[in-house]
This record gives sequence, C-alpha cells and structure tokens, in this order.
Amino acid sequence: MSIKLRSRWAAAAVLLTATVAVAACGGGGETTEKGGASSQTVSVQTATTENLGRLVTASGTVSAWEEVPVGAETGGLVATAVYVDEGAYVRQGQPLVQMNTALLDAQVRQQQAAVQTAEANAARDDAALARAQELKERGFLSQASLDTALANQRASQANLASARAALAETRTRQSQATIRAPVSGQIISRSVTRGQIISAGTELFRMVRDGRLELDAQVPETELALVRSGQSAQVTSSQAAPTTGTVRIVTPEVDAQTRLGLARISLAPGSALRPGMFARAQIDVGAQPATVVPTGAILYRNNRAGVFVMASADTVHFQPVTVVNRRQDRTAVSGLQAGARVVVDGAGFLNEGDRVRVATAAAARQAATERAQAQSAAPASAH
Repeated sequence: MSIKLRSRWAAAAVLLTATVAVAACGGGGETTEKGGASSQTVSVQTATTENLGRLVTASGTVSAWEEVPVGAETGGLVATAVYVDEGAYVRQGQPLVQMNTALLDAQVRQQQAAVQTAEANAARDDAALARAQELKERGFLSQASLDTALANQRASQANLASARAALAETRTRQSQATIRAPVSGQIISRSVTRGQIISAGTELFRMVRDGRLELDAQVPETELALVRSGQSAQVTSSQAAPTTGTVRIVTPEVDAQTRLGLARISLAPGSALRPGMFARAQIDVGAQPATVVPTGAILYRNNRAGVFVMASADTVHFQPVTVVNRRQDRTAVSGLQAGARVVVDGAGFLNEGDRVRVATAAAARQAATERAQAQSAAPASAH
C-alpha cells in the first residue's frame, strides 16, 4: 500500500472517532431542536378554580373596646385616700378616691338648720293664713289683710323650698367627694395621689370598660370585602400567648395613603395582650373561589413566588403569583387565571423563555432526576 493511501485511511479513522465521541456527549434526556437549542422534558397541569377555606392576614395595635375616663365632679377638696391602682379590676360603684368632706359636713349641718327655720316660718304663715281666711268669711278682716297673709305664706313656702334645695346640693357634693367607678372594668392609668387638691373635671383614672380589649387590625383593601362581622380569628403576638377573637365591626373607610381598612376584632377574655401591643390576626373568611395549582409548581425567584406557564406550544414564561392558601398538594394563588397550563415536574430547572417538551409526569420526573444527577456529577468530572 502506498504512503498516500495509508494517509487517507488514517484521516478517515480520526473522523469516525470524533463522530462517535460527539454522539456520546449528546445523551442525557434532552433533545436537539432546529437551530441547536435544547428542550427539557416537563409535565404540565391546568390551573383550576376551587372553593377553599381562606384566611385573611392582618395586623395592628391592641386597644380598649371602650375607654372610660374617671374624673371629679366637685373640686377644691383634698384627696385623703386612694383605694385602687393601675391594673386593678373594679366593679361599678366601687369607691376609688375619698376626698376631705369636713367643710361639706359643716355646710350640711348649717343648711339643715336653715331648713328647720324655713319649716317653722312656713308653719307659722300657714296658720296665719288660715285665721285670716276665717276672719274674712265672718266679715272681720279686709281683703287687703287677707292678701298680705297669703303673700307671707307663699314666701315662706318658697324660702323652705330654697333651703331644701341648698341642702340637697351640698349633700350631692358631699356624696361626690367619694369618687366611684362609673362602670365595671380594669384601671389602665392613674393620675391622682393622696394629698392632692382635686379640681372639678380633672381626669383621675382611665378604665377599660368590662376589661374588654380588641385588635384594630389593618386589612388590605383588596381583601376588605371578604371580612364580615362575626367571623372568627386567631390572634398572635411575640409578647403574649396566642388567643382567639371575633370580628366586631369593619369600618367603612379605607385610608387613602396606605390603602388599608380597619377590622375591629374583639379579643377573648383573659388574654395576656395589653393595650398598645402589636399583634397579628388570621381571619377565617370561609370558603372562597380561588385559582388552585399543584404545590410543586410554586417556585421562588428573587424572593417572589411564581409559576412557569406555557407561553406557547413549547416555551415557558415565569408568572409571579401571590400565595393565598398553601396545602401539601394544592395551593391557592392570586395573579393567575384559571385554565393556565403550569409546569410541575422539571420546573426547578427552567428559566424565562426556555423551550420544553411536554411529557407524562413519570417521564418528566425521570428526566429531572437524570438532570440533577448530571449537574451534581459535573464538578467531579471537571477534575
């Protein structure tokens, strides 16, 4: 054989070896499409609409259901005793503060004497009028004298009524010197001390009526229509044990700046929450129509939840969504139309605009497993 012929055979052998090597490197579960772009094997399911139980999450500040200020109706007296402190539970009518009544006691005794004097004068003038009327009937007394007796009797009755009114006023001030709880509830603030001269109208305590607290929960305007009076809620706080509550009222106004509405949630009695605390609530708004996708289709890209949807017959698009209710196998989302075809198996290896080949779930899972094994082996083979 000539040298030239042997050279041609050697070149053919090299070409055949290279072709076999290229073919061997092309395996691994991916197919080559026109233009040289590879497509991944995935499974696809259709987003459906289901009625699922939904929880609306809200947060806000714990406040009193009704705050009642307690003040003094009479003033200028010294507080001689303070019976309660902050945090105490009191009953309606229970004494809270006692003021010095020595001056009022003296005024009461003085006015009692004035009443007795007025009563005596009224009795005298009543008798005088009776005698004058008798004499007038017999013709022994003029009409002018009778009119004078009648005027004196009326003046005595007026003086008696005035004295009694003055006595009643002082006795009222005397009773007001003992400041009592206007309602039952818990004392949350105190601003009076023993020895203080109390002015009329000064706030001495602030109470939570019946000890009832509520959470002023701020609800996004997009979910405000779902919240109704009477719905139950679970309330949690980092500073207190979880408790339950019931939506008392949903205010009709939405804040123009924050786009948040307000749901007032009455808290269960005996909770460890205190006015001013921050808390979160999950309000059970009942079964609501929702777009549902397989939980395995939910991915997180750039800290945002989303799914890959079929943009065409063989390409995908990442669609951001909001998770409404997550379960083990199915997840309710917003931001996705029912009927959309979402990628389930193999979604974790996709990027925006990738080309895919739709297969059965088993085939897609097998392809995903092989791809994961290939990626984990790649660093080892590189050495």
